[in-house]
Amino acid sequence: MPLPTPVPVDFQRVFSLWRLSAEGEPIITLSSHLLPVRWQGRAAMLKRALDVDERLGSKVLDWWDGDGAALVYAYDGDTILMERAEGERSLMHMALHGEDDQASRIVCDVVRKLHQPREKPLPEVIGLREWFRDLAPAAVRYGELFPRCLETAEALLASEHDQCVLHGDVHHDNILDFAERGWRAIDPKRLQGERLFDYANLLCNPDLPTSRERARFLRQLDVIVEHARVDRRRLLEWVLAFAGLSAAWFLDDGMAAESDLSVAHLAAAELDRMACCA
Repeated sequence: MPLPTPVPVDFQRVFSLWRLSAEGEPIITLSSHLLPVRWQGRAAMLKRALDVDERLGSKVLDWWDGDGAALVYAYDGDTILMERAEGERSLMHMALHGEDDQASRIVCDVVRKLHQPREKPLPEVIGLREWFRDLAPAAVRYGELFPRCLETAEALLASEHDQCVLHGDVHHDNILDFAERGWRAIDPKRLQGERLFDYANLLCNPDLPTSRERARFLRQLDVIVEHARVDRRRLLEWVLAFAGLSAAWFLDDGMAAESDLSVAHLAAAELDRMACCA
């Protein structure tokens, strides 16, 4: 039977398998292809992973089983069928329009759910030490603040504790409004490590124009520390380490890294201030 609407070639097999109908245009990114669909009367999203990180990240999403994350309905190789966010709220919009504190608290609540222990075998994940492997060559290649970022990362990785399966890419556009199901995470990486790492991601979002503003940085640092009940100094250390890593990735790809470098400098300055006041 011919398909009722044009469907990308890489989705045609699962359209027949899962009896889907298209409900929008394809969304193409560097790491995945997505397509809004309808499945058994439900709004859903098809996602085909184009690299190993996306593919194994989808397995982490499935492992969460809808608890704090988008629910995966079906799985077929590199392609998943998951619930689609249809709520009208946006954390990015909130953060830029007077509700930054509330947006950060919502993210903290979602991350707390994701970090809850689960009595089932872990998905296929890698540790944070492997994730940070690009920081050492960046310290040699770029100098300036990068050696301090590396030194901080090495100290953190040598003393990791309170480990769990991580999201790995927590930011305002990866926590979506699923209407009556509330806020849920999408697009995790395949990481395991100290849970504080996920909160550092929230302060390093290069897509948030205000992330490099000192007053905003310190305010949201306070909000996260209070709401997530985490150690301020160690969170700042993870921010410094990850901002350096993220900046290295951008520079290695020939792209600008001003936002991440600005956040790294903010974290370093606050750590220095705390050291002086100790």
